[in-house]
Amino acid sequence: MKKIGIIGGSGLENITSLSFYGEEFIETPYGKPSCKYKIYKNNDVMVYSLSRHGDDHRFAPHQINYKANIYGFHLAGVKEILSFSAAGGINLNYKSGDLVLADDAIDNTIRGNITFYDRVSYVVHIDMSQPFCPSVRHKLKESADLCGIKLVENGTYICTNGPRFETPAEIKMYRAWGADMVGMTLFPEVTLSKEMGICYANISLITNAAAGVEENRKLTSDEVIEEAQRSTLKISQIIEQYIKYDKREECSCKDILQGAAINKQS
Repeated sequence: MKKIGIIGGSGLENITSLSFYGEEFIETPYGKPSCKYKIYKNNDVMVYSLSRHGDDHRFAPHQINYKANIYGFHLAGVKEILSFSAAGGINLNYKSGDLVLADDAIDNTIRGNITFYDRVSYVVHIDMSQPFCPSVRHKLKESADLCGIKLVENGTYICTNGPRFETPAEIKMYRAWGADMVGMTLFPEVTLSKEMGICYANISLITNAAAGVEENRKLTSDEVIEEAQRSTLKISQIIEQYIKYDKREECSCKDILQGAAINKQS
């Protein structure tokens, strides 16, 4: 049976209206995931859904056990993860409510526990030429089109450490770097998924303009949650169509570790 993972962020914790099948707590060698995995079933597909911040949003971005979350999906047999995040708009063409299918990313965090290969006798450098699975991205775009939902097809997500929002000067710098949106949870989530050979793609909901984009405007968590809740129906429709949509191109995500290890000891 095919297994798909869903990770939701701020205000996007409950983003599927599929038939509820049950819950499972998955213990991992890296500790406890953020919460139980909610399981949904649709014909021959099992969907494992996880709230990255926990059911009651107890974990700030820097407190999330990303390794446990991703390894839990791996133990469940999940082969592809659909990630949904709230983000601030840096690109001046973005407006609140836009759904952006990320195609590139910048890691500007200072977090530890960023790899599954920190306790082995060799070094692993995974390729990030394509941060997101091109096959899953294409299928998400096709699914949105079939639902009549517009996605911004490309966007670069810059991930900051959090939990604070950014300063106007930081946002100005990130724009100069080529970032279109800013959030706090993409890394190391995406790289850990790649290390496990799990296909991963991200849709970011623009919940507000980033600091300084709109003059004299205060950023609040309330507006993030409110905008996210307004978009849950659209995201749920995309997920349901994605599950029903059979077309899926081959990709090389499962082979990411080929040629990635050096100094391997015999």
